[in-house]
Amino acid sequence: MDIRPTCVPPLPQAMLEPLVRAALLEDLGRAGDITSNAVVPPDARSRLTLVARQPGVLAGLDLARLAFTLCDPATAWQSLLADGARLVPGSAIAQIEGPARAILMAERTALNFLGHLSGVASATARIADAIAHTPARVTCTRKTLPGLRAVQKYAVRVGGGSNHRFGLDDAMLIKDNHIAIAGSLRTAVERARAAIGHMVQIELEVDTLAQLREALELKVPIVLLDNMDLPTLREAVRLTAGRAVLEASGRVTVESAPGIAETGVDQIAVGWITHSAAVLDIGLDA
Repeated sequence: MDIRPTCVPPLPQAMLEPLVRAALLEDLGRAGDITSNAVVPPDARSRLTLVARQPGVLAGLDLARLAFTLCDPATAWQSLLADGARLVPGSAIAQIEGPARAILMAERTALNFLGHLSGVASATARIADAIAHTPARVTCTRKTLPGLRAVQKYAVRVGGGSNHRFGLDDAMLIKDNHIAIAGSLRTAVERARAAIGHMVQIELEVDTLAQLREALELKVPIVLLDNMDLPTLREAVRLTAGRAVLEASGRVTVESAPGIAETGVDQIAVGWITHSAAVLDIGLDA
C-alpha cells in the first residue's frame, strides 16, 4: 500500500475551522447530543480508529481532526496516514482517544468531511491514473457544492488533478452566452482585454473549429473545446500547433478520458469529480 504523503500543501486551519464549526452547529442543534448525554457516563473514555472500507485516495484529515478537537480539546488525535495516501479496505487512517461523549458528538461531522473529500480525491485519481500515459491533466470546474469549493478543490489536487479558476473574479471565461450578448466573439474578447489587469488570464469557450480559428487569430491564450468528438479535437490540436492552451470538456468519463487525452489537448475539465463524486466509505471502529 502506498502511504506516501502527497506534495499538496495543507490548507490553513483558519480556512477550515469555520466550515467545521458550522457543520458541528448544524448537527448539535439547540440541545447538543441528547442521545450520548443520556446514555454515556460523563467520565467514559474511548479509543477508536478511523478505517477505510473501500479502496481510494485519502483527503480531508485536517477537517476530521478539527471536528473531534473542537468538541473537546482533551481529545487526542494521531494520524496514521496522510492526505494523498492510497487506501485499501482495512487501512487504518487515524486513532482518536478521549472523552466518549465528545468523540460520539463529532463522529458524523468528521466522517462526512472525510468521506466526501476522499471521494472527490478518489474520483480525480481514477481519471488522473487513466491519462497518466499522456501529458494531459484533469482539472475541476466551478461545479462545486456551495460553501465547500476551497476544500473540494484541495481534494482535487490531492487526487492528482489541477484546479480551474476558483471563482468569477480570478480569471475570465468567455462562454457562448457572453458571446451572444456581446454580439460577436471578437467583441467579447476585445471588451474582456480592455477590462482586465496584466495578471488575469482569458479563456474562450468554442464549439466549432471556425470559432477556434477566430480565437487563434485573436491570440486568446486558453481555449475551451466544448463537446467536440475525438476527430474534431485532433484537428483542433493540429490547427492550434501550440499557440494556445487547449482544454476539452463535455461529459467526460473515466472510460472516455484516455481517448480525449491522446488527442493532444492540455487539460480535461470534469465537473462530476466535485459535484457528484461518490462518498468513500470510511468508518470509526473500536
